[in-house]
Amino acid sequence: MTKSDDKRVPALRFKGFTDEWEQRKLGDITKRISRKNLNLDSTLPLTISAQYGLVDQRKFFDKQIASKKLENYLLLKNGEFAYNKSYSKDYPFGAIKRLNNYKLGVLSTLYIAFKPVSINTDYLEEYFDSTKWYKEIYKRATEGARNHGLLNISPQDFFELNLSIPNNRIEQERISKILKLLSLVITLQQRKLEQLKTIKQELIKRVFSNHNWETVRFKDIVQLNRGLTYHPSDITNNAGVRVLRSSNIQNSKLVYNHDDVFVKKNITDPQHSLRQYDILITAANGTVSLVGKHALYLYDDENQAGGFMILLHAKNPFFINCLLDSDWYKRQLARLITGGNGSIGNLKISDLQKTLVKIPKDSIQQSIGTTFYKLDQKIELKEKKVINLNNLKQFLLQNMFI
Repeated sequence: MTKSDDKRVPALRFKGFTDEWEQRKLGDITKRISRKNLNLDSTLPLTISAQYGLVDQRKFFDKQIASKKLENYLLLKNGEFAYNKSYSKDYPFGAIKRLNNYKLGVLSTLYIAFKPVSINTDYLEEYFDSTKWYKEIYKRATEGARNHGLLNISPQDFFELNLSIPNNRIEQERISKILKLLSLVITLQQRKLEQLKTIKQELIKRVFSNHNWETVRFKDIVQLNRGLTYHPSDITNNAGVRVLRSSNIQNSKLVYNHDDVFVKKNITDPQHSLRQYDILITAANGTVSLVGKHALYLYDDENQAGGFMILLHAKNPFFINCLLDSDWYKRQLARLITGGNGSIGNLKISDLQKTLVKIPKDSIQQSIGTTFYKLDQKIELKEKKVINLNNLKQFLLQNMFI
């Protein structure tokens, strides 16, 4: 490839990196694998997972999709790659993954398998985790010829894909090391996040298994109100008052959405207004499993609870919020929610008010609530860290390859 032919696009560079990149065809740097599992060297059927790559099909689907006769399947060895032409929302042009978790495995012949011959294998794996190769598939897959969820691209066309590669093998190695180190950090942070969530669930089970507390009715410790009912003519632009609905509760957190509804201020009512540390509960929803989900309101904005919501106010809101994470609340939801089977799921305030619950004395409620609130803050910080690290990796994936 001559310099006159080299139409490079600026990409992210680090100290010590060269700027000598070239376009290489996949078929020039890899070799197609067509070996069959004729001797039954492996009985492990593989599939592609978004998170884990090539994995055991039986564990992933809880059953074996592959034929019981595996002799005519492709035999893949550790370190070799496979392209699954099956497309999805997350993989609009299919997925290319390396076999990392097993010594051997077998794949349907619908996959295209290959191994690196003149390229750093880690670099190639990271490259296919980016979206830089999508446009090459797009150019070669026949438009309108997607059949049974598979892209119509032949092996010959697949190996004509052009890849951006540094000439220097050391630079290939450097790029892959940076990305793999970042992936390791993400994995460790994700593991810590899951541990914090497990600790919280175990603590909630232990704390709320105490049967020596006082038994009261739920209405004695909380104030419950239904949200604002409004008409389409009441809706205005974002200069009005925001109405929080079920869609604003995501993963037990209250969030603002781009499609939130705003109503004219003159139709609002103080009894529907959210105060800081109130709790919002979904009272009705077409999806029954979403009824009863809740979140602590941490803002101090002027917002109203929507008509299909329950607005909860309590003296010790942090305690009540973790009570709503307990098995007690799950049992009440299973008992009280009506609807389903095509009808709207509904949780009545009057039913929830009558429920009996065991609670400790006021000072212990405050101590429990504060402890869980601080734990929730740690979990949220860890979640943000994982999100930021994933965003950083996606940025690098899109900018470290020309």
